[in-house]
Amino acid sequence: MAQQGKKADEVKFCCSICLDLLKDPVTISCGHNYCMSCIKAHWDEEDDKNIYTCPQCRQTFYLRPVLVKNTMLAELIEERRKTEAAPADHCYARPGDVACDFCTGRKLKAFKSCLVCLASYCEQHLQPHYESPTFKKHKLTEASLKLQENICSRHDEVMKIFCRTDQQCICILCSMDEHKGHDTVSAAAERTERQKELGESRQKIQQRIQDREKDVKVLQQEMKDIDSSADKAAEDSEKIFTELIHLIEKRRSDVKQKIRSLQKTEVSRVKELQEKLDQEITELRRKDAELDQLSHTEDHIQFLYSYPSLSKLTESTESPRPNIYCLQYFEDVMAAVTAARDKMQTILTEKLPLAEPMTRAELLQYSREITLDPNTANNFMVLSEGNRKITYNYKNPPYSQHPDRFIHIPQVLSKDDLTGRCYWEVERSRKAGVAVAYKSIGRSGDFNVHVFGFNEKSWALYCDNSYTFRHDSHSISISGPKSSRIGVYLDHSAGILSFYSVSQTMTLLHRVQTTFTEPLYAGLFLGGSNGDTAEFCKLK
Repeated sequence: MAQQGKKADEVKFCCSICLDLLKDPVTISCGHNYCMSCIKAHWDEEDDKNIYTCPQCRQTFYLRPVLVKNTMLAELIEERRKTEAAPADHCYARPGDVACDFCTGRKLKAFKSCLVCLASYCEQHLQPHYESPTFKKHKLTEASLKLQENICSRHDEVMKIFCRTDQQCICILCSMDEHKGHDTVSAAAERTERQKELGESRQKIQQRIQDREKDVKVLQQEMKDIDSSADKAAEDSEKIFTELIHLIEKRRSDVKQKIRSLQKTEVSRVKELQEKLDQEITELRRKDAELDQLSHTEDHIQFLYSYPSLSKLTESTESPRPNIYCLQYFEDVMAAVTAARDKMQTILTEKLPLAEPMTRAELLQYSREITLDPNTANNFMVLSEGNRKITYNYKNPPYSQHPDRFIHIPQVLSKDDLTGRCYWEVERSRKAGVAVAYKSIGRSGDFNVHVFGFNEKSWALYCDNSYTFRHDSHSISISGPKSSRIGVYLDHSAGILSFYSVSQTMTLLHRVQTTFTEPLYAGLFLGGSNGDTAEFCKLK
């Protein structure tokens, strides 16, 4: 009954919204109590309706009530908190806690465990270990649930010996029985040795923590540098584009003004000339009418008297000629503006670097289906799968002679050149490699002139038991996950060439940043063992 009464009292002091003891209690006009923050949040949700309700009795308020802290209730709740606070040392043991082995009835939580008694004690039952000389030599530790692990399961004795031969703890009887003759020491002595190793391990761990913390700081600085660089680039590019827009606006205004000015001048000239011609036409028509009238005069004397004055014509206005310069100027302006637009489009779409794809899904957006040029294939290469696959066969009948054919090395180029951004994958067996090269690469003669990766006209990744990247006179050994599939990404205009190991995950092996001066072609080469293959994969 007392417990039920206590619970009832607790309910009185609880907020019906958060179900916890009231914090900064307020009492609204209907008499119900709430935490100030809880009732504020409740009424914030009702602001749009302009009607506020009590969550318990649902009484409605058409104006949002002003909240004032109930100080008396707050003091009562604070006193209740203080009186109900219990010392942590005297709380009862719960599931998972170490219980006192000497408590009867409901057990208290253990305060210490004794390694000699192999028992755990609450603070009250632990007092003899502090007061009695008999227990003062006992070893006390933090309360532990694992005391029984110190007892030998065979002899029911405390294990105080360590067998180095079998690497296990044993009791004194074990050392005389199945562990007789083994290298044994006291558990304390072995602990001392292991403690040294533990110290060394901790030093290594702490050193590694320090190293990793330094790495984290480096990464944090890198993030700051990235943010700072990106912000500056965005700000500067915004200024430049604004200046460019202003320049274009000014140029547009100048061009428009010149066009309209020339238009006005030429239209005025044409109108003036048209007025003169209209006047001349009117005069000629009048004279023609007079001559027509004269031609019908029957009086010969009058005809001869009037004809000389009527037959005289005033000097004719010069015939108009189109101003070719004016029309040509308009055409030249249009051509110049169009050329400027095209040039700017090229700069903005091709010259400005774009973000590189980071995932295979992004790379696949630029996938390119590549076929091989049979005229470049070495005689030991057999083409198949629609000229996408090569197989090494030293018995292959020689191909017909062709100036594009590689003579000495088993390698081949793609049929079409690669422009813009493109991605492809090559599935290989055993020793093979992938490359890109200019079509102007040599076909025979000096080794360094025509072999992929050994000259300035080609870039190659050699794939065997390890990876090696080659270009011109440079060679770089690359570590990376072994895979039979190699991905290649090319952005010709940006000068980017990347090689990837493709499996369940995708790993960047090597990235090249350069300037390509000619169109590039995809290349494949084999190691020279019969049956070696390489194939451009179908990605769509």
